[in-house]
Amino acid sequence: MSRIHEALKKAEQERAAAQGSYPDPAATLREVGEFASPPTEPGLAVAPSLAPQFSVDNLLARCDPGTWNPDPNTMLFFGGRDNAPGMEEFRTLRSRLYQMREKLPLKKLLVSSSLPREGKSFVAANLAQVLVKQHGRRVLLIDGDLRGPKLHVALGTSDMPGLTDYLSGERHEFAVMQRGPMENLFFIPAGKRISSPAELVANGRLKILMNRVDALFDWIVMDSPPAVAVSDASLLANFCDGVLLVVRSTVTPFDLARKARMEFGDKQLLGVVLNGVDAEASGYSRYQYQYSYGAEENRT
Repeated sequence: MSRIHEALKKAEQERAAAQGSYPDPAATLREVGEFASPPTEPGLAVAPSLAPQFSVDNLLARCDPGTWNPDPNTMLFFGGRDNAPGMEEFRTLRSRLYQMREKLPLKKLLVSSSLPREGKSFVAANLAQVLVKQHGRRVLLIDGDLRGPKLHVALGTSDMPGLTDYLSGERHEFAVMQRGPMENLFFIPAGKRISSPAELVANGRLKILMNRVDALFDWIVMDSPPAVAVSDASLLANFCDGVLLVVRSTVTPFDLARKARMEFGDKQLLGVVLNGVDAEASGYSRYQYQYSYGAEENRT
């Protein structure tokens, strides 16, 4: 009889985790900004009486403004400029996304590429910045590239604690979330380095994270590893509404770009950002569009 009881209890915990709710508070965890110990069941979190409340007021209260030192060469919207090269192209990209949003559910965006150094982190960071520039919009930027994170460097902030600390059950949502100098822009860095990112991404806790923070933000933008080299990007796409694929002009081989597209299977491909265009050769003032998207050459 005890085996049946234990089986039913475990099934209830798994069901609660899948729905993003909290399981039975039998887990005797203490709230000190992190868990007392890593959870023993997939998705196990703090008990309801100790769990952080998911409200905008609590988000602002628990994520104190940090000191960021963004790279002025690549973080286009932090410097108070209105017409720096590349800014208008990101505004156009924002408009395209809102047009798509009128026809399909669209909030959680994955930005990926086929190879490293194609500019996906540059695009993800500046897309988050231009989205939050609209009055009242709240945006969460997540560094999902757990193998080669770069967003914390571009933003000039710490990479810990971060996503891996949450996925491993060591920190709660607000403990890994940073609040920068740009109003309503929040950031979850990659966190501590681990040996098996794909297994951590697939453990079920990322789905819980996305479900819990969904109502707090107007947009969630996630950077990912290159899609061809590793499986992480395809796994991350399962938790997003659509994918933007960054392709570097004259650098990305066509067959690898096509292979990257195939890696996402039936995931919603929203468009392709053509990056690093030669302005003089293109005939445009500085940028060129492919599939309705454009971006400045990434200098990092």
